[in-house]
Amino acid sequence: MHKPSLEVCLSPALLHLYDTNDAVVVIIDIFRATSTITAALHNGAKCVIPVASVAECITIGNSIPNSITAGERDGKIAEGLQHGNSPLEYPSHFIKDKTLVLTTTNGTRLLHMVQGASEIVIGSFLNLGALCGYLRSQNKKVLLGCASWKDKFNLEDTLFAGAVIHELQDAFEVGDDSARAAKHLYARTGGGNFIEFLKDSSHYKRLSAFGLQKEMEYCVIPDQHPVVPVLQGREIIVR
Repeated sequence: MHKPSLEVCLSPALLHLYDTNDAVVVIIDIFRATSTITAALHNGAKCVIPVASVAECITIGNSIPNSITAGERDGKIAEGLQHGNSPLEYPSHFIKDKTLVLTTTNGTRLLHMVQGASEIVIGSFLNLGALCGYLRSQNKKVLLGCASWKDKFNLEDTLFAGAVIHELQDAFEVGDDSARAAKHLYARTGGGNFIEFLKDSSHYKRLSAFGLQKEMEYCVIPDQHPVVPVLQGREIIVR
């Protein structure tokens, strides 16, 4: 029986090397955009509107009732926005039934770069099980797209890609050495204690300077928010 392919794009700068036509593309930005999107939607947000620029975020936020403008640049809340890019900022009593307009340094940028995909979905440790179940059910080729850090390879997104491959390797043909590398990286953790492994990553060190250790610890806890966020038009909603 033919298995669909599963590949990993380690950086947005490499996206042009992959065929995304009719693929399910998973956007991965563990620290922290895709973790924030997943948590906000599971906690009752009406939708998330990902945008590329701070100016666009403010403009759209001003045009939508009951909306929140949020996001960061270089790890800090961007000037002019109301809230930041952390899954812990959006509990249900705050975010329920609201629209979150979000812009981030890496994750929302990659999302807007993808062309021709069958679907664009959001991946994080927080929805690992739900995402893997969904990808298995679709039986289509999958591209795991790592947002990285300003086009440079990062550990946390690649580690998550490895976790997905670990769960799905029986159902997919692992298509490239990027995917194999991600699988081996995941194996090095023994399938757990991700935060200890990632404390030696550049982005962990960068965000720790802003006191965001608690947020990052939360971002690597599997299956806290078992939803599959999907891009429909300009909105990300729960499938």
